[in-house]
Amino acid sequence: MLALSRKKDESIIINDDIEITIIEVKGEQVKLGITAPKSIPIYRKEVYVQIQEANKEAAKSIDVKGLDDLFGNK
Repeated sequence: MLALSRKKDESIIINDDIEITIIEVKGEQVKLGITAPKSIPIYRKEVYVQIQEANKEAAKSIDVKGLDDLFGNK
């Protein structure tokens, strides 16, 4: 992990097209601004983890035989 120190209104650049700017610092809370292409999804980690868990559960309930019948595979 790379750890960087930044002050309000300072930024970091990731891969030429993602910019993360420190918008505000209040006590232990930091507000970030993220500029990135619309094709790059950005999630809070706790939301991302929930999405991954939901996807795993959904994958478990796939009816493979039904999909085979749907696409004519035998």
